[in-house]
Amino acid sequence: MGKLESSPSYYISSPHYLPYHAHITALTVAPHARRLGLARTLTTSLERSGDEYDAWFVDLFVRKSNHVAQSLYKGLGYSVYRTVKEYYSDDPSKPGNDVGEDAYDMRKPGRRDVKRQHVREKGESFEVQPEDVW
Repeated sequence: MGKLESSPSYYISSPHYLPYHAHITALTVAPHARRLGLARTLTTSLERSGDEYDAWFVDLFVRKSNHVAQSLYKGLGYSVYRTVKEYYSDDPSKPGNDVGEDAYDMRKPGRRDVKRQHVREKGESFEVQPEDVW
């Protein structure tokens, strides 16, 4: 599932304000249908829609441990914008799950972002808390 969104205009002076962008909320491919290019096709489709509607960038969140997804998105031109500490709050009732897993906020600039002001290098080292992401 993907969507186009932005923060409300009254948050424009907030350091956490997000301008108009495309967001990949969830992308899952059944195991038997993997390696057919479906994730690439769906992602590219949302990117095109974002450009058609003049979005600044496309973003998504991926678990720090999900190297397969990171590789896919890096191959499509995404980079890590920031690390969100303990973003995924797994079931704390299970042993060893008392702390959530970090996420990478990955972004790909849209056609509108000519100056590349909504992406950064070495984003893995830029850490924020989950409450700073909206």
